[in-house]
Amino acid sequence: MAPGVSRAAPQAPQAPQAPAAPAPAGSPAEAAGPLERGLAVLRLVADAPHSVRPSDLARATGLARSTVDRIAATLTHLGHLRAVGRDLVPAPRLMEFGNAYLHASGMSQALRPSLDRLALALDESVSAIVLDSCDARIVGKAVPPGRVIPLGFRVGDLLPAERCAAGAVLAAGWGPDTYEAWRARRAADPLDETFPAVPARRTAPAPEQAEAGFAAWTTAADADGWALDDQLVAPGLVALAIPVRDPGGRPVCAISVLAHTSRHSGEELRAHALATMTEEAARITDELYGTSPEATAPPTAPAYADAKPELGPSFLQALARGLAVLTALGRQRGGLTLAETAEASGLSYPSTRRNLLTLRQLGYVEQLGRRFLPSPRVLELGYARLSTLTLADIAQPHLTELAGRVRESASLAVLDGTEVHYVARAAAQQITSARIMPGTRLPAYATSMGRVLLADLPEADRRDRIAASHPRSLTPHTLTSPEALGAELGRVAGEQHALVEQELEVGLRSLAVPVRDRSGQAVAAVNIALHAGPEPPEHTRDTLLPALRACAARIEGDLAVAFADGPVRTG
Repeated sequence: MAPGVSRAAPQAPQAPQAPAAPAPAGSPAEAAGPLERGLAVLRLVADAPHSVRPSDLARATGLARSTVDRIAATLTHLGHLRAVGRDLVPAPRLMEFGNAYLHASGMSQALRPSLDRLALALDESVSAIVLDSCDARIVGKAVPPGRVIPLGFRVGDLLPAERCAAGAVLAAGWGPDTYEAWRARRAADPLDETFPAVPARRTAPAPEQAEAGFAAWTTAADADGWALDDQLVAPGLVALAIPVRDPGGRPVCAISVLAHTSRHSGEELRAHALATMTEEAARITDELYGTSPEATAPPTAPAYADAKPELGPSFLQALARGLAVLTALGRQRGGLTLAETAEASGLSYPSTRRNLLTLRQLGYVEQLGRRFLPSPRVLELGYARLSTLTLADIAQPHLTELAGRVRESASLAVLDGTEVHYVARAAAQQITSARIMPGTRLPAYATSMGRVLLADLPEADRRDRIAASHPRSLTPHTLTSPEALGAELGRVAGEQHALVEQELEVGLRSLAVPVRDRSGQAVAAVNIALHAGPEPPEHTRDTLLPALRACAARIEGDLAVAFADGPVRTG
């Protein structure tokens, strides 16, 4: 079904207006509303290649330091930013806004199967790209399995329309207003220095010549049904793009395959990929506008909850309410009406209306008839940077917090055959801390994390892996008989934690719980390892299990947002 439109009268998504830039120092930035100021801060933190200090944000936005501190406190409480000492970095939950767009537009359901099939069939990186005002925003990506250094950009990256094949394909649907916005953007940034995803130009082409060349390219792409970019977006790369059209024939999305010139010339890539891409474009069109079943909404952030009583004046209610409205729009494919948005966000009708109007003015929301949905512009809020996170990246800050709280080492591992593979760790500064680091592999049957992960498997799979492990005594306490291990795994499956006492190494005690993905499958385990002192193991369990489970829950919450439409990346 088309984003925001009934099947009886499908329409193409409309391009949103460009959002206002952060106010420079010395301007009346304080006159802007809390939502606009908060989004300006989010953009700056998301765009920075490193952590950002509040004092830098105050200088960049022209806001008072006290205002920046309140914005930072609110965004940190909501989970969109994370404090690292005195600095701020984007947090995985910032991806909620991009996920809201991908679901409300129908792109998440329509694109993923086709992109995966194309990457596998063509053995090249494949992207889906839509218009964001007058430029091209990547909204989906798939890479061939096993590729060590996959080519391509990140989901959320913005490309100059005139420098990519997808831009030529999509520009066929431009109107006068979009062309005028494109000319203004090129005049303000002739070298493409505001596009970090592509190399800046060394010299700026003459405006008239550039416009004539792009117009000719666009006309040819519309007539041919494809466009070829031969090392225009970056040296050594060629790309082929074809349109996905709405029932009226307007391009609403482009599918692009990217290859290195060492593998394909431009013409070779077209011969290799065009027919297969055309078939998949038809499938995507059917997903968007045909009779494919509707997707169920992914888990979204809860409705607005007032933290003012907890945080006092440092919590900006107006900012939190505006972001709650933006997230709520992703709860239904096709967007929500004003009344539905108010209900989903838990806000009053007038408050919801004010926030929708502000978000529309800033370019983060577009309106199709009576319905509102997030625009592709929301992907600029850290999505490209955060979309490359792995399981280890997401877990590390939570492990560090846990280790600091309980003053014991904490680790995260995944199951690999008959072994656990450590992928993240926060070591406590103690003489007795175990010498383990990411990359370490240990037999699953003798470790707490291994038992948690084995216990999540079907019983037949458990038995097979235990048999393949050839269990042996590592200490006098190690369980080795298949019967004893099977019984222990059954207990672990029921209690959802594993406590291992000196079975891997004399003097080492460990406690583990599972970390689950959105489907409920245990994709990893987190543990606390400590010296087996005079306290009985039950004391360790009763003392540490609540903190360990809370850590796992926080990791699971971030994974649900970061991998809302795909499997968890473990490496």
